[in-house]
Amino acid sequence: MPEKPAIQADPGRWKALVFIALAQLMVVLDATIVNIALPWAQKDLGISDGNRQWVITAYALAFGGLLLFGGRIADLWGRKRTFITGLIGFAAASALGGAATGEAMMLGARALQGAFGALLAPAALSLLAVTFTDVKERAKAFGIYGAIAGGGGAVGLILGGFLTEYLNWRWTFFVNIPFAIVAAVGAYLVVREPEGGRNRSPLDIPGVILSTLGLVSLVYGFTRVESTSWSDPGVIGLFVASGVLLLAFVLTESRVKHPLLPLRVVADRNRGGVYLSLGLAVIAMFGLFLFLTYYLQVVKGFSPVKTGFAFLPMIVGMITGSTQIGARLMTRVPPRFLMAPGFLTAGVGMLLLTQLEIGTSYAGLILPAQLLLGLGMGTAFMPAMSLATLGVDPRDAGVASAMVNTSQQVGGAIGTALLNTIAASATAAYVADHVAGATTPAAQKLLQFQSMVEGYTTAIWWAVGILALSATIAFVFINTGKPGTGPVAGSGTGADAEDEVKVPVVAH
Repeated sequence: MPEKPAIQADPGRWKALVFIALAQLMVVLDATIVNIALPWAQKDLGISDGNRQWVITAYALAFGGLLLFGGRIADLWGRKRTFITGLIGFAAASALGGAATGEAMMLGARALQGAFGALLAPAALSLLAVTFTDVKERAKAFGIYGAIAGGGGAVGLILGGFLTEYLNWRWTFFVNIPFAIVAAVGAYLVVREPEGGRNRSPLDIPGVILSTLGLVSLVYGFTRVESTSWSDPGVIGLFVASGVLLLAFVLTESRVKHPLLPLRVVADRNRGGVYLSLGLAVIAMFGLFLFLTYYLQVVKGFSPVKTGFAFLPMIVGMITGSTQIGARLMTRVPPRFLMAPGFLTAGVGMLLLTQLEIGTSYAGLILPAQLLLGLGMGTAFMPAMSLATLGVDPRDAGVASAMVNTSQQVGGAIGTALLNTIAASATAAYVADHVAGATTPAAQKLLQFQSMVEGYTTAIWWAVGILALSATIAFVFINTGKPGTGPVAGSGTGADAEDEVKVPVVAH
């Protein structure tokens, strides 16, 4: 496999990392920054309670449904061009959302944000994958990227709380504009894309239609569960439709000459293990963000800003785990010996949170639990992000990167719906068992808080089990050895992925 010395000699690649990471931070924090501002936006724009969820759902559907398409566009059109286009479009959609005068304008802006995010996110990760081809430099670059990808949601909660409380909910949209402009200008000036890495094959239109409709049905199905139930005919219909469409997509991809998603990308044992374990871990993480936010604001009475800052230990843990543990050990040990212990460490942190009570001390329980969660997730996310694009032909780097984002997006939708449903059921059961004893207003308020905490801790137990399963999958499925010291697979332009994946692997 020939090296690309011109790329590795390019001193601008570290500058490029700054702008790629900035764009990724913008996309990730946008998933949570709007949540805190939603009550104020709903009141100002006259959005009904029934349609309120669409401010979140419109973004999730467009983003999750179009990721594979966006990844392949990056491969076909060029990653740098797709990256910059995504940034400009995301900034324009954010400006539209911040200036929204009514419900339709807001929902349209959120859908556009999701669509341009689906262009931007896979292009960012694939640019990183083809820019950093030396194993040691790749470890450092993906350490930074992994910390941002893991901690961006918590950053969104802090920033959203600050902007909403001290400025206006509209600034949770407007804040994206400077992010996007700086990243776009920087990318235009310093990002260099390797020659010969573009996929010139025609676009697989049937694959685009089937994958988009299948993923939209799946994400919407889980989103709708929150406002209905698992037995709702509409929910069941969406899941059935999703299964049929995605099965048809797989059959189509196995037969067409130029597939949207070459099945070799996901059939590889190590990449498949990454997609599955990462998706499961995100289920647990998204559920935690939801429950801890409500617990701190409703039960503990924290303000939006204080709630945001309460997530700082998790961010510190993620940065430490990603850059100080994951990046330092990535070239020394096989990825599974970072990912599996990382998920288990996060599971221990989650286990601590099953002990939540109304009067639980933040410093005594919630802070150390968050540190463990962040440390574990940061350690696991970093090698996962790198391994997900390892050994992929550069012409497929965009769609392989899109699969990482897809697993996280679907995992987030499942986590929010599944764990929220479990918590609601446990809360209702607790109220039914104890309502007879709540005969005074004070007792009824206490029952309300106790039942909420009971629901949260029950769901968190499930999250512990999910993280344990994620660790098991990472350990069993991911069997590649520690990386070598030369260029990683995928730095060339012509070999098949199956051949390339053998280059950096040392048997153990």
